[in-house]
Amino acid sequence: MSMSTHDFATYEEFGRKFFEVAVTADRVAEGFGTMAGDTFELGPFPAGPAGIARVTARVSIEQPQVTRRDGDMIAFDVRIPLDIDLLIDLRVDRSRFEVTGEIALIATARAAEPLLLIIDIPKPERKDITVNVTSQTFRGELLRIVADVDSEIKRVIAKQVGRRIEAPEAQSAKVVDIGKRIASAWTGI
Repeated sequence: MSMSTHDFATYEEFGRKFFEVAVTADRVAEGFGTMAGDTFELGPFPAGPAGIARVTARVSIEQPQVTRRDGDMIAFDVRIPLDIDLLIDLRVDRSRFEVTGEIALIATARAAEPLLLIIDIPKPERKDITVNVTSQTFRGELLRIVADVDSEIKRVIAKQVGRRIEAPEAQSAKVVDIGKRIASAWTGI
């Protein structure tokens, strides 16, 4: 094949196109998908005035939805659905709640020296988490509000998911050493 049959691009054009092909919504979803199916227990932790209630929750992480954001940066909206089984114990009474929730994050593809592709994902904060608590009784609903359960659930989930995002194995999965991959492909190793 002659060199004259190629449409040449600038290094900048090539780099941008490389990122467009290498970092897709499907690949980002696949990375987050490793968390799908994970379940973790929260609590018991105190909630409400003077910690009068003890809250226990079982959180299941569902399959994430990832969509590409518009803009100059290659970034994605990541929505991680949560299914939460919640129990509030007042020592004299226990109330069970069905809770759905979602963590909303932004994952951004970045380039770093020497030749790294990094998927930058911030730790979630309370503001990134929504919860929808359904109570079967008026008393349960009142208890949820008085104990400020929604805020406490958001705080604890943010902390747990933040730990997972910052775990060493998650950190290494967010960094792709393109230089090593090219060297390996080039030499056939």
